[in-house]
This record gives sequence, structure tokens and C-alpha cells, in this order.
Amino acid sequence: MPHCDPVGLVHSLESFGSVDGPGVRFVVFLQGCALRCKYCHNPETWSAEGGTEWSPEKLFQHVWRYRNYWGKKGGITVSGGEPLRQMDFLIKFFQLARAKGVHTALDTAGQPFQPDDPAYLAAFDTLMASTSLVILDLKEIDPEKHRQLTGRDNANILAMARHISDLGVPLWIRHVLVPGLTDNEEGLRRTADFIRSLKTVQRVEVLPYHTLGLFKWQKLGISYPLPDAVPPTAEQVRRAEELLEVAKYPG
Repeated sequence: MPHCDPVGLVHSLESFGSVDGPGVRFVVFLQGCALRCKYCHNPETWSAEGGTEWSPEKLFQHVWRYRNYWGKKGGITVSGGEPLRQMDFLIKFFQLARAKGVHTALDTAGQPFQPDDPAYLAAFDTLMASTSLVILDLKEIDPEKHRQLTGRDNANILAMARHISDLGVPLWIRHVLVPGLTDNEEGLRRTADFIRSLKTVQRVEVLPYHTLGLFKWQKLGISYPLPDAVPPTAEQVRRAEELLEVAKYPG
């Protein structure tokens, strides 16, 4: 029987991303995510259905046309949704990219990670072998607060961060700062302690909460769970950066 490559469900493509890893990036947003973050700015990516079908080869051929814009620092970032939900597709796509010497970044929240499944870990390690950088969104360090914020536990996510560190793959850590929700100083100190325990962190970023995705919730007819949330002040961002020891990780 002929071998069939995995098919990826792609939500959208962005040819000139500037905040999704080092340099200029071609960003692929995959469809599907099991988290239900209260501040999500891409709720249209939650569904595992929809999106445009691409084979790894066809998508890489399309992306490769933009290589002249990447320079020495840029490359490809795969985000979502949650890209780890489509790991077979992701492995093949990143292998094609690395074969051409392209820098590959995985932008993930880590929810699908299965630390107790040997077959899953073997596939994950195969993916990491073709991954230049993992950009991990650490939403909350406290398990209960994480469940309240996203609907899911975070033990496997923290395990994934440790595993990536043990593999020696570079990490960028991001934290979305929502006043009154994800800015608790004790929680930020615990997050800093956890980040300090990892061996490969190159950069830590505080992302200020914004309401630019609110219209998407309204368009989908979903009640927005944070109607009174406001973006943090510059001082609140500075304090969070201080607590997370951002200056220690210049990237």
C-alpha cells in the first residue's frame, strides 16, 4: 500500500510575523485547541474541525518561497490553536524545514503533552530533534488557578517544560498578564522559581492582556468571561517583569 503523509488542518498563514520568534517568521496557525483560556484572542481556532487541509510537502513548498525575507535570524513558526494536537503533521513539516537549514519554532501551551505514554514521548522527541526553539506560554503556575483559567490541569505542561530542558532544546517562556487574574505576586515568584529550574531558557516575556480578540467571541456568539478586564498599566508590566526576572534572560 502507498504511504500516506499526514494531513494538517491549517487555520491561517501569516507571511511576515515579527513577534513569533527571532527575526522575520512565516507563521502557520494550526486548527484545534482543548484549552478554553478566559482571555483567548483566537477562539475561532478551538474547534478541531474546519481549517484548510495541507500536506507537509505542499505547505513547505508554499512557505519556502518566502525564505529571502527571513535573513539569518528568521524562519518558520507553527502556532495555533495548539500545534501539538497535530504532531505527526508537525514532525514531517519541521523535518522538511530543517533539511533546508530553516530555523523552526514551536509556539505551544503544552496541553497535549503525555509524559507517561512512551509512544507519545518517542514521537515528541522526534519532533524536538527538528525543533530549533520552543516558545511556551505558561499561563498559571498554581494547578487550581490554571484549571479555573483554562479548564485543564497544568502538571503535564510543567512536565513538558522540564523534558524540553532536559533535551537541551532552547526555550522562550511567555506569560500573559491580566490584572486581577494572572498578576498575583506570589504566583509570579513561583513561576520565576520554576523557570530558574530549567536549563535552556533564553528569554522570558510578559505579554500585556488586550481586548483585540473580543469581537471574535461576539462573532461566534460566545459569552466573554472577562467583561471587566482591562490591560495592565506600564507599572504593572514592569513589576511582573521584575518578579519573573526577565532581565536575566536577554534572549
